[in-house]
Amino acid sequence: MKSLYILSFLITISLFSFSQTKSDPAAKAVLDAVSAKFKTYKSVKANFVYKVENASGKVLSTKTGNVIMKGTKYKLLFSGQEVFCDGNTVWSYDKGANEVTISNLDASSGMITPQKLFTNFYDKDFYYILNGEKKVGSKTIQEIELTPVDKSKPFHKVYLQIDKAAKNIYSTKVLENAGNRYSYTVSSLSTNAAVADNVFVFDKKKYPGVEEIDLR
Repeated sequence: MKSLYILSFLITISLFSFSQTKSDPAAKAVLDAVSAKFKTYKSVKANFVYKVENASGKVLSTKTGNVIMKGTKYKLLFSGQEVFCDGNTVWSYDKGANEVTISNLDASSGMITPQKLFTNFYDKDFYYILNGEKKVGSKTIQEIELTPVDKSKPFHKVYLQIDKAAKNIYSTKVLENAGNRYSYTVSSLSTNAAVADNVFVFDKKKYPGVEEIDLR
């Protein structure tokens, strides 16, 4: 489940050239624009590529996944895992074990949901600076470098790449203290499609013999 934990922190949803004690207003303006744009969407569907590298940049694994979001609801498919959330309950299904863990979504717990990664998750937990712009194909990408306020976190740096014209997150890379690097790149994104609410609810009938672990 480690990969799901990392994904839930990122989708995402990611300063050490000097000792930083405050954030860059230019970076905040970019992040605020991304957050405001995301909040206008009725729904979001995104496909992404997940890549793990070691400290020297060698690719250890590459996987794909997708996420659907609507309001506080989401459905995530990734690496043999399916996570459903109807805004109140979270079902985490492990295909290999054919078991689903059921828990309550506690908005006050600080739990990171896919939606939070596209909104203002950065305000209290990170310092951030705008590194500049570059071209990736036909896109103009703005890179923002973030560092956690809490130095006990298992990662020390996060890079967010923003599609300047679309005001959407293009990719996120997390640098772990242990040396590994985890990145998520959005390969396609569509918005405002009609999505039925039952998409975000785990339907036990579709998973014969599934074992339920209810933690509510």
